[in-house]
Amino acid sequence: MRYSQHHKAQTHQRIIEEASIRFRRDGIGATGLQPLMKALGLTHGGLYAHFASKDELVEKALQHAANQVKKHCAELFDSPDALPTFIDTYLSEWHLASPHEGCPLPTMSVEMAQNGNPSPVTDSVINARLTQIQAELEGPDTEDRSIVLFAALVGALVLSRGAENQALKKRILDVTRAALKGSAITA
Repeated sequence: MRYSQHHKAQTHQRIIEEASIRFRRDGIGATGLQPLMKALGLTHGGLYAHFASKDELVEKALQHAANQVKKHCAELFDSPDALPTFIDTYLSEWHLASPHEGCPLPTMSVEMAQNGNPSPVTDSVINARLTQIQAELEGPDTEDRSIVLFAALVGALVLSRGAENQALKKRILDVTRAALKGSAITA
């Protein structure tokens, strides 16, 4: 039975959306293609009617995640007190517990770098956040300070997600949040 182009496009998008969730939540390597496709009611072989390889799916899923984050960050940076709001949101309990909905960098970029397969999408996500952060900073060295601030945010989230102890998870977020908000606002 042949499906319409519309049906194929919808299926293609469903695969990307599910992969984006799973790659951010579980990691790229831990996300098997068979379970991914089965969750969508599709066969493993059907993936190759949509993508040439898992690498192509990873790239599309990362782009999808980047687009979601872009919309969310645009809203955050359009608000009063944009930088403190961004820091609070990035280092929130929600972001800690919801990697499948949040920034793809803490989960996906590390894995892609380890596999020797960095992505231009990763660069675009990093550069977009750095530009937004830098625009909120005042004083000297805003470009360098935006890098330090964003690196600290991503790093704190990675460390917090990696900790087993709940009090330690919370402390990493709280201490980093307070330090960044104090230094970013007063510098």
